[in-house]
Amino acid sequence: MAEPSNDDFFHKLSGFTRFEGVTDSANYQPLPGDWLIAIADIVSSTKAIAAGHYKSVNMAGASVISAVLNALDRGDYPFAFGGDGALVAVPPSGEERARQALSAVRGWVMEELQLDLRTALVPMTAIRDEGFDVQVARFNPNDHVSYAMFSGGGTSWAERQMKEGRFIVEAPPEKAEPDLTGLSCRWNPIKAQNGEIISIIAIPGEAGNGPQFQQLVADIIAISAEQSRDSHPVPVEGPTPALRFDGVDIEARALAAPANRWWRKLLIDAQVILLWSLDKFRVRAAFFDAKAYRRDLAANSDFRKFDDGLKMTIDVDAEHLERIEARLRQAEAEGVCRFGLHRQDSALMTCFVPTPLMRDHMHFIDGASGGYAMAAMALRGKRPPALAAGE
Repeated sequence: MAEPSNDDFFHKLSGFTRFEGVTDSANYQPLPGDWLIAIADIVSSTKAIAAGHYKSVNMAGASVISAVLNALDRGDYPFAFGGDGALVAVPPSGEERARQALSAVRGWVMEELQLDLRTALVPMTAIRDEGFDVQVARFNPNDHVSYAMFSGGGTSWAERQMKEGRFIVEAPPEKAEPDLTGLSCRWNPIKAQNGEIISIIAIPGEAGNGPQFQQLVADIIAISAEQSRDSHPVPVEGPTPALRFDGVDIEARALAAPANRWWRKLLIDAQVILLWSLDKFRVRAAFFDAKAYRRDLAANSDFRKFDDGLKMTIDVDAEHLERIEARLRQAEAEGVCRFGLHRQDSALMTCFVPTPLMRDHMHFIDGASGGYAMAAMALRGKRPPALAAGE
């Protein structure tokens, strides 16, 4: 099969609808050789989370996706949210726009969120020259959204290079505003219904992403699937609107210049109150059904993914958690994987909603007290020195 080489690469991929498909190599295709990986993460994110800035950390990670996709005219490009960072695969036609977006969002995160965001743009040629690859699959949880899955070790290599100071995209010398249209974090933390919210990262051990690791992934997915809706942390009817405004200031910082921020806050406050009122009194506005929006919100949530390893934020009871952890420990002892796991009582949602009147809004899920960042910290303690040195 000829290697795809145009901007429609991801759009043309055949998708799979059951998450178990992440273990099927037939679902993956190599990213075109002239593409690039736009990647970012927060320096010392665990310290920021410990200081209570978990919403800002997640907002910074999601802002990378928002900025790059908006710069690329919201095209259909593969991306992944990692809690304290993100990546977007970019075609060569969008290289300069993606570079400018990364630079601008790095400066914005530093100025508005007081966080140090590393950003890099890594060519696929460099990844493949080192013997790694980026294979991409398209997971369709429903008819309205799709999420990219990544395999081949290339995105992990790109992240390590960024942390070593290679392929870096610097903040702009003069202030530049990224286009963060659609970025929001209006929802309160979502309490666990089954027991605890568990954030898991499991990556291949010395044997690599072979049959044993794929079986481990299948086993963890199967255990979590025994609970309602595959242990989805968001209720089927979506989170309940509440008259709390914790995320309004952060969202206003994303969407308005300082001089206009006060009215943007008022507008967001009004939208929060309107949604709460429509939901509470079961009223449907002319073109907006709050109940339907919340159901779509739950269905569209990105609570599990594969990015050179399994990443999940799920809601499980004590018995299922014990079985998942036992299976992970067994695989780790056998050299099949390394894993990090973090427990908390609620999940956090950060959203990319270009317009609430369409059904393709996307919602990124993480644990509310550190989630993936804390799981990654636990995992780093188990990495070989050669890898841990680049963290």
